[in-house]
Amino acid sequence: MLQILIDNPLLTFCIVAALGYLLGHIKIGGSSLGIAAVLFAGLFVGAIDPRLKLPDAIYLLGLMLFVYMIGLSSGPVFFASLRRHGIRDNLLVIGALVLGAALLAVLQRLLGLRPAVVAGMFAGSFTNTPALASVLDYIRGAAPTGALDQLLADPVVGYSATYPIGVIGTMMAIIIARRIWRVDYAAEAAQLRAQGVIADRLQHRTIRVTHAEAAHQPIAQLSRIHKWDVVFGRVKHQQQLALATGQTWLETNDLVTAIGTTENLEHVTRILGEVSPERLEVDRSTLDYRRMFVSNAKIAGHRIVDLHLMERFGAVVTRVRRGDSDLLAHGDTRLELGDRVRVVADPAHMDEISAYFGDSYHALSEVNILSLSIGLTLGLLLGLVQIPLPGGVHLALGYAGGPLVVALILSARERTGPLNWTLPYSANLTLRQIGLLLFLAGIGTRAGAAFLATFTQGNGVELLLAGGLVTITVVLAALWVGYKLLRIPLSMLIGIIAGLQTHPALLSFATEQTGSDVPAMGYAEVYPVAIIAKIIIAQVLLAWMW
Repeated sequence: MLQILIDNPLLTFCIVAALGYLLGHIKIGGSSLGIAAVLFAGLFVGAIDPRLKLPDAIYLLGLMLFVYMIGLSSGPVFFASLRRHGIRDNLLVIGALVLGAALLAVLQRLLGLRPAVVAGMFAGSFTNTPALASVLDYIRGAAPTGALDQLLADPVVGYSATYPIGVIGTMMAIIIARRIWRVDYAAEAAQLRAQGVIADRLQHRTIRVTHAEAAHQPIAQLSRIHKWDVVFGRVKHQQQLALATGQTWLETNDLVTAIGTTENLEHVTRILGEVSPERLEVDRSTLDYRRMFVSNAKIAGHRIVDLHLMERFGAVVTRVRRGDSDLLAHGDTRLELGDRVRVVADPAHMDEISAYFGDSYHALSEVNILSLSIGLTLGLLLGLVQIPLPGGVHLALGYAGGPLVVALILSARERTGPLNWTLPYSANLTLRQIGLLLFLAGIGTRAGAAFLATFTQGNGVELLLAGGLVTITVVLAALWVGYKLLRIPLSMLIGIIAGLQTHPALLSFATEQTGSDVPAMGYAEVYPVAIIAKIIIAQVLLAWMW
């Protein structure tokens, strides 16, 4: 059986993936490793026999896919965050990572650890596989051939020993901080909502126009004067139902439907008149509504206003469902493949509109190979560029950083001529998970034997304790600076800490702690920069120690 696995690496990969999946669903204290457990399954299989290691191409392909998909999904949010507090929050994250690298450099001298192991500890303490991959890339280009296998195993050993405590230690630090400062997460969320930093779920309301001063004006002018952040759907004037557009003039006693957050709807209601119990959407004989998938690549990446839906079909889009979130369909909202748009139009035009958007679940499972291949090629070429640093050291973004940076830029651009750079939401998640599976299984099987030797004959416990010390110290320091000096609400700050660690399980933990989506905002702000910073800092740390 052992020889069969050695001769068939794909069979070995499937077994590792299945074991990792089962292990990842075991919960301890309400938390589980998730897909990261594939790494430990790979270590177990690799420890059985060193010849069970998977080919390099498997884990490199997986890494490239994983980080590229992250970049495609994070680009717009990342660049938008820089216009708010993103610069401040990202500088906090970079400072925390530099502190972590400095602490590990000191521990390397005190404990006499091998430099490659310490570089892996940096990646493990901050739970980041792309950083580990950048270290492996650096070693492949700088290490002598005879020592390559051992040097490639060292970072994985350091990573594996510190990765679990990187997750657990961060959770402990968050719990400690909240208890010391006695923070009320619910009160923080209410304050952020009042400041307009976070928004409630979208609601639907029918409003009767009773204020004469709001009548005899087009909706676009009213929205501009009062800065409304809502979308209007239908208007009923003298028993006649019609679509509400920017050019629609409201009259006293008109009924108009609006979609927005509760706070914004209250603002609109105060200006226009009063809430009406009548539901205009119930009458579907004159105007119907339907949710449709955006699967037509020709319109993905375009703004809704540029589609001229009113002129073509007499239709308006009121909401956009992207992933698990509902967005208001403003004119400047850019559609992405996989979005579900809520369209209001004459029932006779619905099939025509459906064909225009595509509305095909099957089409969403298809990936544009041309744009994907071009993007990955550009990323790999960028990763090859050598960046000179003082002291004669040269770094490269490698398989992890190059595709990530290119994906961030392309996803923010969304399309170039006929090429649409984004992927459907479901396809992105699928490719991301497959990529991570390939990477974790590949590096795990390669380092299994060295990992076993470290914990049975070496200093595995020492590495684990050192990693825990670094993680807890850095996270507590970042929490103190963020909360006490920068005055960042703790519910937002622990999301930033989860982004610092770039670990979805920590975001889930932060969300459970607060009972709101506030941590997700902080997480999205810093996640891309945290990955890129770790990729660079891990290589600088290794180069300096060598």
